Amino acid sequence: MEDADLAELSAHYARGEERDRLSEGQGLLEFTRTAEIIGRFLPAAPALVADIGGGPGRYALWLAGLGYRVEHRDLMPLHVRQLAQDAGSLGGLHTAVGDARELDLADASVDAVLLLGPLYHLRRRPDRVRVLAEARRVVRPGGPVFAAAISRWAPRIDGELSERLYEKYPRIREQVAEVERTGQLPPLGPGSFSGFCHRPRQLRAEVREAGLLGKDLVGVEGPAFLLADLAERLADPAARAVVLDTARAVERVPELLGISPHLLATGIRPG
Repeated sequence: MEDADLAELSAHYARGEERDRLSEGQGLLEFTRTAEIIGRFLPAAPALVADIGGGPGRYALWLAGLGYRVEHRDLMPLHVRQLAQDAGSLGGLHTAVGDARELDLADASVDAVLLLGPLYHLRRRPDRVRVLAEARRVVRPGGPVFAAAISRWAPRIDGELSERLYEKYPRIREQVAEVERTGQLPPLGPGSFSGFCHRPRQLRAEVREAGLLGKDLVGVEGPAFLLADLAERLADPAARAVVLDTARAVERVPELLGISPHLLATGIRPG
């Protein structure tokens, strides 16, 4: 990661918005579906899970609450402090500052790895493959690695169409075509998000290049993130069931993979 990229990353997360992002609306849909998809392949508790680039620790807290042991690492000291505060006396969870490209964990020392953030911010393919390879190194043979990516079309469908970011950042109208061509997402303004957006086939190829066996790749949210009343629907049991069933129904349809803002790949370390 270049110094300029790290500065952009730090400026974005210094705003502190990530701590509660997964608690309602689109963020809650992302969390609920991601947890569901991970649960399909996660070993039973009390397995040891490495949550790498885990932000303020929403998934680490969820896993620890289910009885898993968790090693959490994040590049942002703010996130590590926030998780330590939120965890309180919750046992089985250890957090520290760490770089996903060079982990302080021993070979084959964990039962599963979450990479639910690092691939977002690494613009260079060798860095992304290095992160995936580090995950393969630290997971035990046969263990799963869960790698999330931002869809190549998220800036247009989510940012421009749904969130109407063109009202605040008019130049997004000029940028989305370039993002869709290259995957490179520059910041729209001070502290705004920046990073890399994947095509599904790119994510599959990077998982393979890192030495992992591709087990699955799905779209996370489906089309429901576009709903203006998503928060209300998620609060109603019947409407929530429809939202989640719809996401499941289209999660592997090749023509619809890119409509989800997030993709989630599952790779397995060969035995």
